[in-house]
Amino acid sequence: MTGLHIEPIGVIRSPYKEKFAVPRQPGLVQDGGGELLLLPPYNQAEAVRGLEQFSHIWLLFVFHQTQDGGWRPTVRPPRLGGNSRMGVFATRSTFRPNPIGMSLIELKGIRQEGADIILQLGSLDLVDGTPVVDIKPYLPFAESIPDAQAGFAQLAPDANMPVHFSAEAEQALQNESRTLLHLRRFITQVLAQDPRPAYRKNEQQVREFAVHLMEFNVRWRVENGQATVIAIDKR
Repeated sequence: MTGLHIEPIGVIRSPYKEKFAVPRQPGLVQDGGGELLLLPPYNQAEAVRGLEQFSHIWLLFVFHQTQDGGWRPTVRPPRLGGNSRMGVFATRSTFRPNPIGMSLIELKGIRQEGADIILQLGSLDLVDGTPVVDIKPYLPFAESIPDAQAGFAQLAPDANMPVHFSAEAEQALQNESRTLLHLRRFITQVLAQDPRPAYRKNEQQVREFAVHLMEFNVRWRVENGQATVIAIDKR
């Protein structure tokens, strides 16, 4: 077989509008849920009949933001501090021979809006606009292996960076009172993961960072191992 044609069956709607600060795995940011919008001709209720009986699904998707970068035989996993190299097939790196990823995500429900079929998803690790190429139900009896070994990624990454909000950021939150609790909690959960590049995490220099989350541009600085949100601007 010399070639294989794969086309998207749906597209992700996510609060993560860019690759920076997306959680490394689903389930790490509890408030970071999203949706999967099925595309024609796959937006048929019959195509998802019975799927609502499963609590979790596998999503196979395309790393569309990095696919033009080609593949690399070895990569530097962030979990190893970005300094040690591992074979690409021993990692979840985006720089793969075929830019296919997979995520195990909670399925919260399925709804129909006119001609649209929408899967409501729990915590996810996908950037907005990610093309999805397949959906498979999760089977606990076959796919849950509690004593499995996972090499350098046996345990969940730390998510304990303290997060504070400046007076300006607090005011911005008050202006968004409709979503105050969710927005504060969501930003806190994202930044507690310390989304900085691995090679910057031991820096002593104070730096500022920015990321597009939901409809907001969030700016924060890191100093003495703590993050302070300095501005939340609506885009």
